[in-house]
Amino acid sequence: MLRRYLKARGYRHGPLFRAEKNHVGGPLRYASAQQLWAKYRTKAQVDASIHQLRHAHTTELVNAGVSLETIRRRLGHANAQTVLRYADQRDTTTDAEIRSWRRRKTTGRSGS
Repeated sequence: MLRRYLKARGYRHGPLFRAEKNHVGGPLRYASAQQLWAKYRTKAQVDASIHQLRHAHTTELVNAGVSLETIRRRLGHANAQTVLRYADQRDTTTDAEIRSWRRRKTTGRSGS
């Protein structure tokens, strides 16, 4: 349903939820998005808050290897440390990152 909605609206990028005032769309206030989400989640029988969706999205980005700076900008935080509150890296992601770092370190030394 979301894909159909986005296609019908011609969505490409930017705020997913937009205010429609006088046929001019702008970013939706957080409180308004919460009200709409409460209505939608009840109808869809989904038990997740917007904050939980934000947390899950951030965790996915971290586990995909997206930099904290990029995530910080996407979330609109002033400090990258704030992102760490949302992001729970999986052990497999952490292990893969350390293995990658070790390979780069070893490769760098062998080329000296």
